[in-house]
Amino acid sequence: MTTQEPDSSSCNSGPCLYDLLRLETNLPPKSCCRQSTEEIDLQPKQSCRLSTEETPSSPHTRLDKLLSQPGNSLCADCGSIEPRWVSLNIGSFMCIKCSGVHRSLGVHISKVFSIKLDEWTNEQVDAFEELGGNTAVNSKYEAYIPENVSKPKPDASIEERTDFIRRKYEMQQFMIPDTSICCPFPCKPSSKSAEKHSHHKGYSIGQAFRYSWRKSDKSSKKSTSMAGMVEFIGLIKVNVVRGTNLAVRDMVTSDPYVILSLGNQIVRTRVIKNNLNPVWNEKLMLSIPESVPPLKLLVYDKDTFTNDDFMGEAEIDIQPLVTAAKATELVKMEDSMQLGKWVSSADNTLVTDGIISLIDGKVKQDIVLKLQNVERGVLQVELECVPLTQ
Repeated sequence: MTTQEPDSSSCNSGPCLYDLLRLETNLPPKSCCRQSTEEIDLQPKQSCRLSTEETPSSPHTRLDKLLSQPGNSLCADCGSIEPRWVSLNIGSFMCIKCSGVHRSLGVHISKVFSIKLDEWTNEQVDAFEELGGNTAVNSKYEAYIPENVSKPKPDASIEERTDFIRRKYEMQQFMIPDTSICCPFPCKPSSKSAEKHSHHKGYSIGQAFRYSWRKSDKSSKKSTSMAGMVEFIGLIKVNVVRGTNLAVRDMVTSDPYVILSLGNQIVRTRVIKNNLNPVWNEKLMLSIPESVPPLKLLVYDKDTFTNDDFMGEAEIDIQPLVTAAKATELVKMEDSMQLGKWVSSADNTLVTDGIISLIDGKVKQDIVLKLQNVERGVLQVELECVPLTQ
């Protein structure tokens, strides 16, 4: 599918993928998109940006100030310099490798955001700032680290990172036991621990935690074999643009939403009520495992009192996009060009060819898919591959 240039009317409709890219690369605003490269180079690159994005009270300026505070300039989990990612609900700054492990824990434990690539509001920065940053987080989650446990270093393996991070945030093994009652993500006690608790009413929360910790060696060994422990080679940004002529599931309409899965990571869009042609234009981000599995998309109708109804599925092979991104990174290509395409045929579900393009130094692919195992429906998505160096 040929990527259309944004027109002047769409520039005022709200943030889009181009806006996110501009935050990272100092690109001019969308009003300049149609000018040639030579014309853009002749203009001051910062004039528009400073007036809109980088005001003293803007979310990204405030995040930069937080990042410069003591303790925040290193990854909270491994100590890598210049962390560019955060856990929004935990309150810590982290490196991209540790952020991949955090994503595998699920958003109910750690909601990962990029300092530069994600859109932020001042309300989100306020909530994040109240959590206190890395020093406060580690004083809570690393209050007691046993002598036989070592905190991972910047060059640690994915196995070391995963084991430590899961024990730190998911199992909460390094917190002061008697404060675990205040934790937002309580650990599930073992069956024997629960049984003992039920027979002895005086058994305290702190004792239950200590009991579960004594069995932590076995549980941590099991965790190292879990599928969340994989090496990540990059990120894929998915803009779920729209659905067209989707299936009816509620009398005459539906309340659709989209689930994306990549390996063991799962994210989802918001629900759009009473619409068979929904426009999400919602950007989601997933880590790319080293094995590069297909990106799976599932569409469901949201129901309140019954199970959500299936509305179709699709699958995207993202390996060509990843390969193109690696190639452009190696040779430092900058000129916009077509890098390849996923050709529409009877053997796949593409409505049109999925063109892979290099645009402003970013490798992107626009895809329109016919949903499968359903009577009708088309889904449009935009992909971008972000290497680990960003």
